[in-house]
Amino acid sequence: MRVGMYTVGPVQENCFLVAAGTGDRAVIVDPGEEADRLLGEIAKAGVTLDAILLTHTHFDHLGAVAPVARATGAPVYCPTLEQHVLANVMDYVPWEGFGPFESYDADVLVGGGESLQLAGLDIDVVFTPGHSPGHVTYVVRDAGDDPTIPPALFSGDVLFQSSVGRTDLPGGDHSTLLDSIKLLLDTYPDDSVVHPGHMGVTTLGAERATNPFLTSLSR
Repeated sequence: MRVGMYTVGPVQENCFLVAAGTGDRAVIVDPGEEADRLLGEIAKAGVTLDAILLTHTHFDHLGAVAPVARATGAPVYCPTLEQHVLANVMDYVPWEGFGPFESYDADVLVGGGESLQLAGLDIDVVFTPGHSPGHVTYVVRDAGDDPTIPPALFSGDVLFQSSVGRTDLPGGDHSTLLDSIKLLLDTYPDDSVVHPGHMGVTTLGAERATNPFLTSLSR
């Protein structure tokens, strides 16, 4: 699997371009801003975009969705519970000075439990609310890989390196967030690589062992 990480916008959000090891097709996860830059990276990678995957619909994760979708023709996959936010982005930007961002009507809705086959990748959609009501995590494997190789988790704003997603925005709930993280820790191996929406790449095992916000999960 090939993963390109591009940190975009004033909130320093991580967008990921993901392709199978030898494939010429890809998906992009959470294109938050800087559409021209992201389109340039897609072209540089020599891939055709099969889908735009959204973990959730906070403005810093979707500012480039509409222009990237328009330029590539790739369908946008959005959490069902948050489609209304994507369709009316500026109504849900909580602070002045951000945007304007273009709204978009989702092409495909996901809520957790779906298994997607896109760009030579097997992608499981896991419902991980807490940071936002409809948040999902995309668990990705290269379809050609040995199934014993751990997956890559694109966790949006659920789990970070030495931190967790904030829960003080509308629809957030800390205990629900911890339940979602526990689900990931209980389901996937420690060497699963976590590609978060902010900060650096980590693993489930590293966060289990060192993340100060997860101490209650080991009791």
